[in-house]
Amino acid sequence: MPSPLAALSPLDGRYARTADPLRAHFSEQALIRCRVRVELAWLQALAAEPGIRELKPFSAATRKAFADIQEQFTERDAEHIKNIEAETNHDVKAIEYWIKSRLATNEEVQRSLEFVHFACTSEDINNLSYALMLAESREQVMLPALEALIAALRALSRRHSSLAMLSHTHGQPASPTTLGKEMGNVARRLARARERIAAVAVLGKINGAVGNYNAHVIAYPDVDWERFAQRFVRGLGLQFNPYTTQIEPHDWISELLDAYAAANTILLDLDRDLWGYISLGYFRQKLKAGEVGSSTMPHKVNPIDFENSEGNAGVANALLRHLADKLPVSRWQRDLSDSTALRNLGTALGHTLLAYAACQRGLSKLEADPVRLAEDLDANWEVLGEAVQQVMRRHGVPDAYEKLKALTRGKRLGRAQLAAFVKKLPIPAAEKKRLLALTPATYTGLAAKLASRA
Repeated sequence: MPSPLAALSPLDGRYARTADPLRAHFSEQALIRCRVRVELAWLQALAAEPGIRELKPFSAATRKAFADIQEQFTERDAEHIKNIEAETNHDVKAIEYWIKSRLATNEEVQRSLEFVHFACTSEDINNLSYALMLAESREQVMLPALEALIAALRALSRRHSSLAMLSHTHGQPASPTTLGKEMGNVARRLARARERIAAVAVLGKINGAVGNYNAHVIAYPDVDWERFAQRFVRGLGLQFNPYTTQIEPHDWISELLDAYAAANTILLDLDRDLWGYISLGYFRQKLKAGEVGSSTMPHKVNPIDFENSEGNAGVANALLRHLADKLPVSRWQRDLSDSTALRNLGTALGHTLLAYAACQRGLSKLEADPVRLAEDLDANWEVLGEAVQQVMRRHGVPDAYEKLKALTRGKRLGRAQLAAFVKKLPIPAAEKKRLLALTPATYTGLAAKLASRA
């Protein structure tokens, strides 16, 4: 086995530990194991069908033997199959031959060996295998990782729900918000993206060489093959697609990958915003003994986690968007271009997982700086121009916007200047008092309330 230092992909080298949870779902061994699982499930289902008189349902002992083959599938088993493939030059046919060799000594199964891969095209096995890989990786790895990130953002949102922060629209000082509310915005966006990922139905088919059950019907014309196939696919925990060519058309995979990419875009937006807040000093990063920020500038504490997350989200989306566009396109009833593309699913999700992990690592290091936040608020009293003109509008003061524009546009305004303007306004004394008490730090609307329930 080559050293991680010799790995061509950083997923198997530098970032192997972080990407490791996906290895059980998208490695070559994982794909082979899924194919074995589907082939054995198909053979068992055929044996249980009364209309296939040449077969009889398998005993509990044989069914356990099938389960053991799947559960105890080893790297050595996968290597044996790859050796067979080296001769056949066909990966799925190699699975068939290996299963027949494994079951050859089972007296009960011996009479059934020719029903291994019965009436199947390779894509009957492949589409179900990839469906299982994507479904199980979603539930066991990807969604839990995304949910942990959302939980971290929600905790940050609630912790800083009332901590006032100067907003920036178009990069310029704008009406204040709270630090917690900004984190809450992203938590809600990612939660919605998570629901979109989780909602994609995972489809499968097992209807033969061009999707018409040709081989099935010629061999057993009295079996209700549509019903049989539907029951089998649903038995794997998947939804049945009754209309396909040789391949399941991958539309659902496109939907799922697009949903992952949409979540990554939100994450990338967060990474860049947090990078900016650290640059402004609104957040400090916790120091770790022994770490170095720059090879020459010893003072540096760089926002490397958010930069890492941004970079991996970008790589992931380049792959996810390509696969989402490519996979639903196949010439006539089948071409092979999807086969090589599908092998990159793990790479795309691996970089997505890296992006989640890096962002969460960065979030764990953040410490808000209330003093720095207060400095920026106190240096920008002109942002209260919005508040003052709204009260003026309420009380019928003409040209409210224009008067505040003349006072504030493109200018830095101090507290005293704004107070002098308010004192001259023809509005009720109680309103003047309320405006004179207002500060940039208290002009945050419902931000704290919204943040507390994000």
